[in-house]
Amino acid sequence: MNTVQTDVAIIGAGSAGLPAYRAAKAAGASAILIEGGPHGTTCARVGCMPSKLLIAAAEAAHAAQHTAPFGVHVDGTVRVDGREVMQRVKSERDRLVGFVLDSVDAIPAADKLTGYARFIDDGLLQVGDHTRVRARSVVIATGSSPVVPAKYQALGERVIVNDDVFEWSDLPRKIAVIGAGVIGLELGQALAHLGVDVTVIGARGRVGPLTDPAIKAYAERTFQNSFRFEAQAEVEVATRVGDAVQIRFRTGAGEVVEDTFEYVLVTAGRKSNFEKLALHNTSLTIDKHGAPIYDPLTLQAGAHPVFIAGDANGVLPLLHEAADEGRAAGTNAARFPDVAPLKRRASIAVLFSNPGIAMVGARHADLEPGTFATGEVSFEDQGRSRVMLKNRGLMHVYVDKASRQFLGAEWIGPDAEHIAHLLAWALQMKLTVDAILEMPFYHPVVEEGLRTALRHAVAALQLP
Repeated sequence: MNTVQTDVAIIGAGSAGLPAYRAAKAAGASAILIEGGPHGTTCARVGCMPSKLLIAAAEAAHAAQHTAPFGVHVDGTVRVDGREVMQRVKSERDRLVGFVLDSVDAIPAADKLTGYARFIDDGLLQVGDHTRVRARSVVIATGSSPVVPAKYQALGERVIVNDDVFEWSDLPRKIAVIGAGVIGLELGQALAHLGVDVTVIGARGRVGPLTDPAIKAYAERTFQNSFRFEAQAEVEVATRVGDAVQIRFRTGAGEVVEDTFEYVLVTAGRKSNFEKLALHNTSLTIDKHGAPIYDPLTLQAGAHPVFIAGDANGVLPLLHEAADEGRAAGTNAARFPDVAPLKRRASIAVLFSNPGIAMVGARHADLEPGTFATGEVSFEDQGRSRVMLKNRGLMHVYVDKASRQFLGAEWIGPDAEHIAHLLAWALQMKLTVDAILEMPFYHPVVEEGLRTALRHAVAALQLP
């Protein structure tokens, strides 16, 4: 058994672990990066990038099928070749993963260990069956995994999670998507636009991350134009029948529906990857879900030299947040006991649908009634949106009544991902609605719709 000593041990070499390693080294500490699973980060292998490759193919197919209103007529039928679609998804995915692997390969061999780590005691880790690591501080960056509820686990290979989609060699004919969160809606709509018969079944009335009732209702109606969407339904039975799955579910209106699907894609949430760590061998305080209790600002677990970063902590499972947390955790681990709080960026969330969904800053559900004014714009008659025939969408912006400061926004509409960045920057700069309106708005652009919403908020502020 080999034994090594280090200042900082980082468990997990993903979107948080790699920045944690670099930050610890930059702070002058020795560090060892431990990885038991595949390298390449969740984002590059099975998350952000392959899903956007599938979505890009879906956008191309959808655009090709909707040229006639422009007076542009495509002769014959638009044909989607599922094998070619998936071949590009996988080849480009592998190329992107390769860039991450190159960065891992550049790390000195002495600073890397392969194998799953588990705690023997507070500062001692067992890696695989070959190495023990004695560390002064530990960063846990083990990521998260999809949850498959018990009722679907008997379906064998007919139940899949989003990771499995990107290993397909061809597109299926018919699929049920369980869960109406970001992953379920993105993949469900992409597959539908590529010709797959899709039913999305939600349980709690969710429509992605939205909390504003008006925006959520608009988005639900919009998605129903792409696929069968039951935002509030209960799956009563899911049974394997040969190479298919028969599902019986009850809709929110009480209708009982039975249908048969080639696959069931479960997007019912994710859980932190703590189960292999043997945390019971430590003196960490563990919550009822088996996760260490930690400070979300410093990322430190109690008074211990242990820091939780990235998807493992479940706070903001986004790439840029994971990287920020990794850097903060690595720095704090290297400098322990001198730890500093993480400075969070403005909150931003994007769902890459057609039209897109975005949220910036405070959610509608979290705002105190009576303290804010709402500005609204419909994109249905917004100039540039109508020119492009992308005129679907509704936006609400929220402004503090006392300070006139921009607080947040929720919307569905064209160019949502780009407008979201403008608003996130404005939020981080703590701009008032008046200051944002002093910024230039070119004509004709979709951003003029944002200006309309902001002007509407100013008018609402003047109401008694």
